[in-house]
Amino acid sequence: MRFSKILTLALAVFTLGSASAQLKLNGAGATFPYVIYSKWFDVYSKQNGVQFNYQSIGSGGGIKQITEGTVDFGASDGPMSDAQLKEVKEKQGSAVLHIPTVMGAVVVTYNQPAAGKDLHLTPEVLAKIYLGQIRYWNDPAIKAVNPDKNLPNQAILVAHRSDGSGTTSIFTDYLNKVSKTWSLNVGKGTSVNWPAGLGGKGNEGVAGLVKQSEGAIGYVELAYAVKNNLSYAVLQNKAGAFVEASFESVSAAAAGAIKNMPEDLRVSITDADGKNSYPISGFTWLLIYKNMKDKAKEQEIVKFLTWAMGEGQSYAKDLYYAPLPKEVITLCEKKIASIGTK
Repeated sequence: MRFSKILTLALAVFTLGSASAQLKLNGAGATFPYVIYSKWFDVYSKQNGVQFNYQSIGSGGGIKQITEGTVDFGASDGPMSDAQLKEVKEKQGSAVLHIPTVMGAVVVTYNQPAAGKDLHLTPEVLAKIYLGQIRYWNDPAIKAVNPDKNLPNQAILVAHRSDGSGTTSIFTDYLNKVSKTWSLNVGKGTSVNWPAGLGGKGNEGVAGLVKQSEGAIGYVELAYAVKNNLSYAVLQNKAGAFVEASFESVSAAAAGAIKNMPEDLRVSITDADGKNSYPISGFTWLLIYKNMKDKAKEQEIVKFLTWAMGEGQSYAKDLYYAPLPKEVITLCEKKIASIGTK
């Protein structure tokens, strides 16, 4: 009898442990932070036995899935609009919180051997290329900022994202700020009506178009460009300085925004002030239900987010992201503490 009770108790403990170990969190969204999220999910899973199933389908897809309630969390590089937040609350009965995780850079990648590794571009030139107004590599406007390069009379193939994308949101937010023509005719968002070029799905789709086509130009996030050995341009910032993308220059771009960080943590840091600021920088957010129906998952998400604000930040620089400033982490921790409260 005693042995039977011990066996029953042991089986109960084993079953409880197995259930905890098999807890799975499903998420979907941004490709921009995919490199670091993959690292985080792997490390955290090994430490805590929680499984993550994250689909890197673009920020538009992440917003759609959290709105429809088909995932436990979403991810986006472009914050949700007020209208989108209202819709998800009506459908799911919960507000959605924006939790910044890291910061990153969107870089302009190109396949032009004559440009070498340090093509310089101004805001005006970049906007005109994407507007289809500058069509050849030897255009006087490009040559003016690259006088040492013998650029050919070759057509520029413009590549852009075909899917709803937070990378696109950051990129078009920047173009919207630096070009009146772009602002009036195209605008900003996770997807826009592109005036020129070909679309590719995901960072890999845009990178594929650029790599396969000499004369092409596109935009991807920095970590993806470095990982795939893609050349990317040095961009002129708001202060007139030419700056290369790095975690230092992204951090410089965030410095001004921190002072005016809104309570909901939705903020843009493109075209930032400061001579050291990289102009196409952005936060990336996890989209979290404030009140989840599954309380076990809710508790685990809180634990994971707390870990991400601590140990998780230590992985950022090696993966070409900028860690969150301490001031932002403090604000994030307050948001995380509100999860599960009314």
